Amino acid sequence: MSTNQSIRDTFFQECEDLLEALASGLALMECAEADHEVVNAVFRAVHSIKGGAGAFGLDALVTFAHRFETVLDAIRGGGLTPGDEVMHVLLRSADHLADQVEAARDGRGMDAALTAGFLHSLDACLGGPPAEEDEDFCFSFAAVPLDLFPDPPPPDAPGDPAGWLIRFRPHPELLAHGHEPLHLIAGLADFGAPAVTPDLSAQPAFDTCDPSLPWLGWTIRLPCAQPREAIESYFDFAQGLCDLTISPLDMQTPAEPPAPPAAALPPDPAPQDASAPEAPSRAPQPAAEEEDRTPRPTLRVDLERVDRLINAVGELIINQAMIEQHVLDLSLPGDSGIIAHTEDYRLLARDLQEAVMAIRAQPVRPLFQRMSRILREAVAATGKSARLICTGEATEVDKTVIERLADPLTHMIRNAVDHGIESPAARAASGKDPEGTIRLSAAHRSGSVVITLRDDGAGFDRIRIRDKAVAGGLIAADADLSESEIDNLLFLPGFSTAGKVSNLSGRGVGLDVVRNAVAALGGRITIASDPGQGSEFTISLPLTLAVMDGMVISVSGQTMVIPTAPVIETVRPAPSDLHAAGTAERLLSVRGRFLPVIDVAQSLGFPPRDARLPPLALLVETESQSQCALIVDAVHDQRQVVIKGLDANYGAVPGVSAATVLGNGQIALILDAEALAANRLAPPPPRIPSPTETGTCHAPA
Repeated sequence: MSTNQSIRDTFFQECEDLLEALASGLALMECAEADHEVVNAVFRAVHSIKGGAGAFGLDALVTFAHRFETVLDAIRGGGLTPGDEVMHVLLRSADHLADQVEAARDGRGMDAALTAGFLHSLDACLGGPPAEEDEDFCFSFAAVPLDLFPDPPPPDAPGDPAGWLIRFRPHPELLAHGHEPLHLIAGLADFGAPAVTPDLSAQPAFDTCDPSLPWLGWTIRLPCAQPREAIESYFDFAQGLCDLTISPLDMQTPAEPPAPPAAALPPDPAPQDASAPEAPSRAPQPAAEEEDRTPRPTLRVDLERVDRLINAVGELIINQAMIEQHVLDLSLPGDSGIIAHTEDYRLLARDLQEAVMAIRAQPVRPLFQRMSRILREAVAATGKSARLICTGEATEVDKTVIERLADPLTHMIRNAVDHGIESPAARAASGKDPEGTIRLSAAHRSGSVVITLRDDGAGFDRIRIRDKAVAGGLIAADADLSESEIDNLLFLPGFSTAGKVSNLSGRGVGLDVVRNAVAALGGRITIASDPGQGSEFTISLPLTLAVMDGMVISVSGQTMVIPTAPVIETVRPAPSDLHAAGTAERLLSVRGRFLPVIDVAQSLGFPPRDARLPPLALLVETESQSQCALIVDAVHDQRQVVIKGLDANYGAVPGVSAATVLGNGQIALILDAEALAANRLAPPPPRIPSPTETGTCHAPA
């Protein structure tokens, strides 16, 4: 990869962070919770995108970002109030800016008419189009003559207006981050009429000059009435990436401008001619200022490398469990040193595993911000009025979970707007706020992440849902269903209550896709509704897809693992607690309730369990059966296990989601409680031979 391409990739990676900061700031502004610093942060995000885009000749992106920041500058200067209409324009413009960044990254063009419409909306916020010269921000730094700006008057010229004397010299890191110094200087025109003089004092001799380093600096006289804080805020994103001094124009001009950092200078060559100029060294900065302004160091690592590291740590955990098992088999004394070392190994391996898994953990904030955009698009498509309130955006979860959760949440947001939120007139007639509210929250709970989506709409019309299900042949007309069972009809494939097909719904593709996507992540989804008051969807997901908490059980002589997340409790039923229901079903009586019984061995096609052994029931909560009882032989242990996928080598196995390797080297299948519950009435599959019968025992890749 060329250096230019690497810098370009870095710019677009930084754009993701800048767009996230932009969305967060605009959300606070929309809720009237933003202070002056938040507005400045929003302005800096757009300004930084503009500066980087100019360095790569992305003229359309620069033009749009410049118009966008002009509106933001008017807000932070107090000349424009961010009311509802202005905020609507800013939020939609932020969406379009993100689209433009994505198009520029992929080398695609944007619809010029669409961009022109957004530019017109931004102009309308300011009362009309800007002066023609405001558009001229797409020039190349290399092509700018030194006399672009007028010569500054001498420092002691009479009648000097109040303003600031700025000395600016970029570090190599400023250019490496894709920032264009000239655009930064030219942007000072928003404060006043800058008079700029190039500073060549650090330019070394020709034979020692490294042309890739920024030797050029600038002295800028900026007549304006803005306070120092405004000028410092303008340069915030460049802090730590340049030498910068700001002093009043009426102060004595420093004799020497700041020199470039020592890191920017080439190494001292062999003895040279004494007449050659010596580049001055960088003046030391106060320690406190460096600590406050130095950005937090980060390191971008290819995701494939992180996955390889996670896989290696998983193998380390398995190896540690095997060693621990072998040590236990030796029956050593309790005070043996090897036992203490084994325990230390276990603790270190666990710490390493948690640290490595934290690398993949990311806050759900970008996902929630994306949902804000989905809401705006859905509101525009339906003509309804609604707002999204997000909480728990700092909650962290595995990156893969976040990526694969985007589509389910998109379906849920659209359904909430299309089916849940009423029209403004209907809401007003029922005494509600004409603007609906949808709340999206995330939180850690009992080793899982719980995401909740609640709207204050009309709730489920259960009579209509049942009638639709009967008309579609999904249930019998005489079926006796509870409210919870009627609600779960929404998850059936092909089910829809929409009266007509629209851009958002009506094609029978929706909540069944949501449930399948959540189940594929090892999670579950529950729903609740209060007619007239709204509905609530709750998704419970594992924090990571690589390691999980599981219970080690025995099923027909085979050691297996079941995730602890769906398990509510374990019970040892008495014979009188089991009741026959029809010819094939049994029910378990638990505290006055009757739960369906699923014989795990029979469901998997294993040999029948030994009838002389007392059954053990695991009460689990699933989407298809609410609660049911899984009959197993015994529960041996509860531990964290490393998940090994089966799809690559064996394809889908009914009732089994994955596999793991236990401490004794034995392979254990990981059960899928949801699949077992959903298929409880299906005929049993062909019997699965045990590893000892096949003579093979290989760990899945």
